[in-house]
Amino acid sequence: MSDDIRHAALSDIGRRRSRNEDSMVVEPELGLFLVADGMGGHEHGDVASRLAAELIHEAVAGGEELEGAIRRANRHILGQSGAGSPFPMGTTVCAVLMNGPTYRLAWVGDSRAYRFNGDLERLTTDHTYVQELVDRGHLNDRQAREHPYRNMLLQALGVTDQDELQVAEVTGELAPGEGLLLCTDGLTGELDDDDISGILAEDGDLESAAKTLVDRALEHGGNDNVTLILIRRDAM
Repeated sequence: MSDDIRHAALSDIGRRRSRNEDSMVVEPELGLFLVADGMGGHEHGDVASRLAAELIHEAVAGGEELEGAIRRANRHILGQSGAGSPFPMGTTVCAVLMNGPTYRLAWVGDSRAYRFNGDLERLTTDHTYVQELVDRGHLNDRQAREHPYRNMLLQALGVTDQDELQVAEVTGELAPGEGLLLCTDGLTGELDDDDISGILAEDGDLESAAKTLVDRALEHGGNDNVTLILIRRDAM
């Protein structure tokens, strides 16, 4: 990763959970950054997110592209789910691979990535039932945030069959001063995009901004684990 790329990362158990089922990878030498959110309604969600993080990290370190690494992780977790476990293990994943200022982003589930530089642009689309309703014009964003099935995933590692897994990808390049936010839904479930954008615009220090984002999510209820990674290219 180039010398002008900075990063900060933070994870918190939240106020309602007894364990942290989120995992992350922060590997600047590889240019790999990842968040994974184990599914709280399934047994061993923390195991699934940890496995996803470890397996994707290992595959990328071995030269595999992100999509292949994510598919490899899904295959392995599916196998573990069938090996005597009474419940499936499931996890989301949102990962970015940096090559200098260029990035390749891949995800499955509802963990998100945003690009920011004053404004906030969501780069990912949730793989959820509610997002499908939004896409079809049946719900607006406000209704989606309040919908009782807003956390119903349509795609997740360890749950979706290998031949049905949809690994979404986007690529781009960070201009000087631009950044990326990767986060689990413990953040976006408590703060809307305007809240997040305002915090990032106010605080230029990544470590401080990460802490403020987590603190605000906890103040708004902290109903889930909160994990986030901030990445930014230095301004010229």
